[in-house]
Amino acid sequence: MKQYVVDELRPGDHDTLKAYLNENLEFAGLDGLYWKPVDEALLTDTQALHTHCKPLCFTLTLTPASLTCELLVRTRNRMQCDCMGYATAAQHHWIVEWTDNVFKELGIIV
Repeated sequence: MKQYVVDELRPGDHDTLKAYLNENLEFAGLDGLYWKPVDEALLTDTQALHTHCKPLCFTLTLTPASLTCELLVRTRNRMQCDCMGYATAAQHHWIVEWTDNVFKELGIIV
């Protein structure tokens, strides 16, 4: 699995991130797992046409020591579909930049 991982979080950083993610992302049903919808402007042609599969999302997993962003665009409505796949270069850049900006906004140095 391709991932973007920020590790070696301090306990206080974990608590701060958890509060932020709980407030700003949708909880995915498992402890520490969140959905981050992909910006509509970044969807591929196939992803944009699959309105029944939206929202298309990245999953983020927060553990006491790390925040992991899977670089796989998933549909929340199906197990498999042609619209799912590894992030395009633009989607990859967007989720990494979004993650880095969350750390900056929260004053967490990594």
